[in-house]
Amino acid sequence: MLASERRNRLLELVRVKRFASLPELIEELQVSESTVRRDLEHLEQQGSARRIHGGVLYAGTSPKLPHFDEQEPGAWAKKRAIARRAAALVEDGDTILLDGGSTTYELARLLVGRPIHVVTTSLPVANLFAADPASDLILVGGNICPRSGVAQGPLAGAMIASLRVRKTIFSVAGINDEGFFNNNLLLVETERAMMRAADEVVVVADSSKLGRRSLTHLCGLDEVQHLVVDDGIPQAWQEKIAAAGVALVVAPSANDPEA
Repeated sequence: MLASERRNRLLELVRVKRFASLPELIEELQVSESTVRRDLEHLEQQGSARRIHGGVLYAGTSPKLPHFDEQEPGAWAKKRAIARRAAALVEDGDTILLDGGSTTYELARLLVGRPIHVVTTSLPVANLFAADPASDLILVGGNICPRSGVAQGPLAGAMIASLRVRKTIFSVAGINDEGFFNNNLLLVETERAMMRAADEVVVVADSSKLGRRSLTHLCGLDEVQHLVVDDGIPQAWQEKIAAAGVALVVAPSANDPEA
């Protein structure tokens, strides 16, 4: 079997199982441990798999949903850079609440394998953690948006109201002087519940969202504790965010390993 064929077979095994141990992969592929380890290193460098203690997790490409498919290809480097900086705000042992934005999905990929408690409204995000032995997962139910695979609406809000988390992390569709916006009324109501459940609120957004508004106002600039954005943010916006009392984290977007 050619190396490319073997790696494709290995990736398919991990994708189907979501988590596979090293002995399982050796038995399935009938190759040596060193060969499997080299293949896993190759897949991890591509961002398709992630090695953790005891085995490997699938961490492949974004889900085939309209919300993800419509993202500009050039925007992913910025989203990954933002995700890396946001991941540094999450401490081992934290309980975090994640929505289903494309940037939060990239963040979730980086958090797989860490000892955290994850609450999410997103089916794609939940799928990443479903077989992760290091984390605990709670999936919020409700009306599922077919574009994004995210639970929203009164059922989701009621469940979130019964929970308390250390950090809520979500993305937005627009940021202007009035604050943060999203483009779905049910989603905004759910995200307000997410904010009430958290000690700290972290917004992750690429700089193209600055100066824009969307359908529904979510909250004021001063109602979140952290904004993580790429280095395309203008100086004037850096000053506005600082004036609102928000901790600004700027992520350099150069040298993206998956670009």
